[in-house]
Amino acid sequence: MFESWALVAVAALLGSTLAGVTGFGGAAILLPPLVFIFGVKGAIPILTVAQLIGNASRVYFHREALDWKVVGYFGLAAVPSAILGAYLFSVVNASLILRVLGVFLLATALWRHSGAQKIPKFPAAGFLGVGAVFSFLSAIVGSVGPFIVPFFLSYGLVKSAFIGTEALCTVLMHIAKIAIYGRTDLLSYQSAFFGLALGPLMILGSWTGKKIVDRIPERVFVILVEMTLVLAGLSFLFRPA
Repeated sequence: MFESWALVAVAALLGSTLAGVTGFGGAAILLPPLVFIFGVKGAIPILTVAQLIGNASRVYFHREALDWKVVGYFGLAAVPSAILGAYLFSVVNASLILRVLGVFLLATALWRHSGAQKIPKFPAAGFLGVGAVFSFLSAIVGSVGPFIVPFFLSYGLVKSAFIGTEALCTVLMHIAKIAIYGRTDLLSYQSAFFGLALGPLMILGSWTGKKIVDRIPERVFVILVEMTLVLAGLSFLFRPA
């Protein structure tokens, strides 16, 4: 059992550091060991608590670069959508959704290197739709960080502005999800404790990621994000049902 918890601790630190650099990807690292110990139904609520702490710390570390217009539009639709998704979490099979979104991620990475990028950039008001759709999916599959990245990049956010703004949008989703998980008994006191126990490691990873982001060129940052998109897309596309 000690070995399993050591694996979870390492995954939490590595995942949070990756998310601190690219703005996402931490859940893909932390979720597998949690599923191994608690099963899918137990793992996702714990992951949500840990992710809430990790994202909140990234908001703090990047607070000076937040885009409040994006946060406002996103949050307006995200909260009710996340509540609905959390209620449906116990009855929906997420396998097909994961594969569809995996294809979407790979297509996005290809699109960013095609002539299609000449279309106008994504508008702030468009985050109403992004918040509605992906907050709902987040409550079902645990995390959708990679899937909302293309919209933030297309809007024009990079580095601290991207990481902090995306993190605050995610915080809004997680708060709504946790409220419903608690009401439907998916999040027990024990699960909440396990999620909170991972908090210090999530914060340390966010801090480490911030130090890395401050030292890399913008072009390198975008390449790292795109590489993570491809890896996340492949992992979701070929993940066993």
